[in-house]
Amino acid sequence: MHPAMQQRVDGVAALHERSVLLTADFYAKIGRPVPSPAPRFQARNKGNMWHIIDCRTGKTCGFCGSYLMAQQFVDAMEAAATRKLVGRQ
Repeated sequence: MHPAMQQRVDGVAALHERSVLLTADFYAKIGRPVPSPAPRFQARNKGNMWHIIDCRTGKTCGFCGSYLMAQQFVDAMEAAATRKLVGRQ
């Protein structure tokens, strides 16, 4: 990666880490637990199929024929999104 780009990525990661810490400090001061992030993917029933929808973009990421398979697919997508974000921070 180009050094200028790497420097920018490192700066953004530091700012993100600082914002997370400051948010936790704020909630500690008011005596409330830090809210957990909303789920990124959601399964919605449309006709005979379950659509897996990305809540951030509103786009359909996949289809499943049963509710159980849709929930497993949602769990897998959430885990994959978490792994990708952890590498960037």
